[in-house]
Amino acid sequence: MSNTNSSKSSTSLLEISENKTISDMDLDNIARYVIGTQQRFRENIIIPRTVGPVQLKTNEQKLIESAMESCIFKSIASCVIGYGLGAAIGLFSSSVNPNVASVEKQQTVREVFREMKTTTLGYAKNFAVVGCVFSAIECAIES
Repeated sequence: MSNTNSSKSSTSLLEISENKTISDMDLDNIARYVIGTQQRFRENIIIPRTVGPVQLKTNEQKLIESAMESCIFKSIASCVIGYGLGAAIGLFSSSVNPNVASVEKQQTVREVFREMKTTTLGYAKNFAVVGCVFSAIECAIES
């Protein structure tokens, strides 16, 4: 008995599906339902991590990250770091450099410090310029 009922129900479904037409409006509504609305629940894409929980970035974090990845920030940062590194190398270089003072004149501490300052600032400026130019060119090529 159940076998005849199942065959009747399948034929009735076929008859219903063959006789009914779907309008364009119904197709549009079905497509909107299947595809979904144009609204997004989240602004960013979540990429699963293998270790630790996934943390969503706030708009402020995204803004700071984009500012730190800009070419201007990278160039200024490498300029400042280059200045500091150049000053350290210049200070070391001036302390190792032999004094070229004349034999008859004794060199004072003030003159030694003045010479160290000149050497240190020279190295610092050169390293700052080289770091800034290198970083700016590298960032421009990269982006």
